[in-house]
Parts: sequence; C-alpha cells; structure tokens
Amino acid sequence: MIATLVSTVQHWATQFGGVGMFVIAALDSSFLSFPQINDLLIIAASTKSPGLMPYYAGMSVLGSLTGCLALFLVARRGGENMLRKRFKGKQVDRAFALYQRFGLLAVVVPSLMPPPVPFKVFVLLAGAAGVSPLKFGLAILLGRGTRYFGQGYLAVVYGDHAADFMKQYGAEIGLGLALAVVVVAVVVIGLRRKK
Repeated sequence: MIATLVSTVQHWATQFGGVGMFVIAALDSSFLSFPQINDLLIIAASTKSPGLMPYYAGMSVLGSLTGCLALFLVARRGGENMLRKRFKGKQVDRAFALYQRFGLLAVVVPSLMPPPVPFKVFVLLAGAAGVSPLKFGLAILLGRGTRYFGQGYLAVVYGDHAADFMKQYGAEIGLGLALAVVVVAVVVIGLRRKK
C-alpha cells in the first residue's frame, strides 16, 4: 500500500514538474511525510532534463522552506507546552539549551540528513525555542539547498546511476555534509573568539 502511495505521489509530481516538486516538498516538510520522495524526484527529473536541474532543486528548496515555516509557526504559537506534555522536562530544557548555544547549526545539520533523522522535531523545537524566523529560514535554505542542489548535481553528472548511488551512500553523504558544516562552524566560532 505504501509503495502504491509513493508511486502515485511520484507520478503526480512528475506530471507537474517543478510545481509538483514544490507542493510535495511543502507537504513533506510540514504535517505529512513522504520520506525521500523529494530526493528521488530531483534525481529522476534532473537525469531526464539536466538543464532544468537548478529549477527542480530550487522549487524543492522553496517548497521545503514553505512547509518548514508552517510547522515552525505552529510550534512558535504553543509548541513549548506541546513539547513539555510529550517529552520529559529535562529533555526539552536540553533541547532549548542546544538552540541557544548553537543557533542555526541546530537546524542546518539535521536538514542535511536523510531519513530516518527526525527533522520535523528540530523544526518544532526551533519554533518553540523562539528562534528568529529569518535565521530559521536562512538555515533551511542553506541546509536544504545544499542537499537538493547536491543531489541534482549528482544526477547531472552520473545520470541514472545517481539514484543507486544515493540509495547506497545517501546516509554517509548526509553525515559527511553535516560533519563538514560542524567543522566549518567550529572554525568560524574559534576565529571569532580570537578576535
């Protein structure tokens, strides 16, 4: 049944091209979940039409930003109470401390990771923690932009093999990108402290 749903969603999104990708990315990033469909859609569409890769990746990034902002704004209006009902107080306090200490990194790093990383939890926490909507949006653009444009690039370079490559090494690539972001952030923070 799930395979049929995934196939139907992919077929629908492919028919509408970039607009379909925008809608699927927005839904996936908000209240529904379509694991890795955006990734597969970008790879499939970019393989068929390499010249349109920036359009497909860009529409997916904007769709993801739209969906994340919807979830973020809901959490901002009462997410802390919801989180405290669902999780232990100490866990919520630690999560808020993470956002206060690391700011955008607490959103960028998980946005690069493929499923099963529970990205929506980080979006909800960012909203409940009172992260600035502008900073949150920039973090989503950076993380999802890196991920989707990177996948589009792989599709242009490797063609049909990109999907197999991502299935086999997607988690490692996501982890590598997240680690690279953390290392760059540590270096930048270290340089700022020296000044």
